[in-house]
Amino acid sequence: MEQELSNLLKDCIAGKKKAQETLYRQYSSFLFGVCLSYSKNKAEAEDIFQDGFVRIYQNLKQFKGDGSFEGWMRRIMVNTALERFRKSNPLYLVEDYYSYDGDIDPEDAVSRISADDLLNLIQELSPMYRVVFNLYALEGMSHKEIAEKLSISEGTSKSNLSRARAILQKKVKALFTVPISHSNG
Repeated sequence: MEQELSNLLKDCIAGKKKAQETLYRQYSSFLFGVCLSYSKNKAEAEDIFQDGFVRIYQNLKQFKGDGSFEGWMRRIMVNTALERFRKSNPLYLVEDYYSYDGDIDPEDAVSRISADDLLNLIQELSPMYRVVFNLYALEGMSHKEIAEKLSISEGTSKSNLSRARAILQKKVKALFTVPISHSNG
């Protein structure tokens, strides 16, 4: 762990407000982005962010320098989001596999869609689809890990991911579909 970060963390643990403000300023944008991807809107992301940052401050002593500090904080934010999700959303099984056979070119869509548009589309997913999609696509978890974390079956994780992808593909296609107007004259 680099010396500057080490000193900053020691000062934060010692309760020095200036160090805590510095830590907050350095990482708040990155961590708020993580919260946004797990929330349905900005207000919910703000709640997750606040709870998560409190946990980061409370657990700074636990960080031993193994791995990246950003990764450690990201894990705390994701876990905070998952706890909020489990408390506010009863788990329900979605076992249907939905296949989408649209004709949008994925590379074309990626080059044309903004990060904000994509985030908005992800936030529009149902809570379970959004969480499974994020854990798989953003956190790189396997279906087995997702199933364990959410207390669902691997099949449910797979079907939720499949459905989330299909919905996102449909929404992305809708963004790029121009309605045909017919004029009389």
